[in-house]
Amino acid sequence: MRIPVIKGNIKRRLLVNFRADPAVVQRILPQPFRPKLHHGRSLVGICLIRLERIRPAGLPGALGLASENAARRIAVEWTDTGGVEREGVFIPRRDTGSFLNRVAGGRIFPGEHHPARFSVLDISGHIELSMRSLDGTVSVRVVGDNTDTLPASSCFSSVAEASSFFEGGSLGYSVTRDARRLDGLLLRTLDWRIRALSVAEVHSSFFADTKQFPKGSIEFDHALVMRDILHEWHKAEDLYAIPRNAHE
Repeated sequence: MRIPVIKGNIKRRLLVNFRADPAVVQRILPQPFRPKLHHGRSLVGICLIRLERIRPAGLPGALGLASENAARRIAVEWTDTGGVEREGVFIPRRDTGSFLNRVAGGRIFPGEHHPARFSVLDISGHIELSMRSLDGTVSVRVVGDNTDTLPASSCFSSVAEASSFFEGGSLGYSVTRDARRLDGLLLRTLDWRIRALSVAEVHSSFFADTKQFPKGSIEFDHALVMRDILHEWHKAEDLYAIPRNAHE
């Protein structure tokens, strides 16, 4: 089935980023991916995104749907079959509060999703967001406020430098039911505007798991927030990869 172009509005997008030991991250990645590095560190994290007016291109926005979604992300590079160097993100798991996303994901819409519950307070630049998957294996919590600067401990020198790094990750490859097939999805934003989020509390069950990330191999780096961005999702060619490790 040909998957249509999906368009809509990114009402809110949080990129919660951690810096990690590249050797540890490499063990998680399937071939042909390798970590995309910044100052010798791998960047991993969570994308927490509220989508509104989501519908196939050509339909009016009034018919679009809204949803809260989460995705684990690892910034990666790889060499394609033509020898061209590529960059994007590897997505070990997606979660959603939308029944339609779960049913249609990977069929009518790109991306296979797990069911989850979201609790969100988003007012006057202050955000409190919690997510827990219905299977009980994944939880995320972020509390923060809009700001203009990154933490002094960040491996990025400025918001502009971090923005440039993550803007290159518009091509994502997600784990599917087929252990070797990765679902390709390209995000095209009609405007790229981003600012920092001063984080008072952050937790990710996946990145806190010492079996995946031994003590000392990962640290919180910074968080970014995007708001009211018109965008399109385009189906990209699937990638067939060789798993290195379990991704759940």
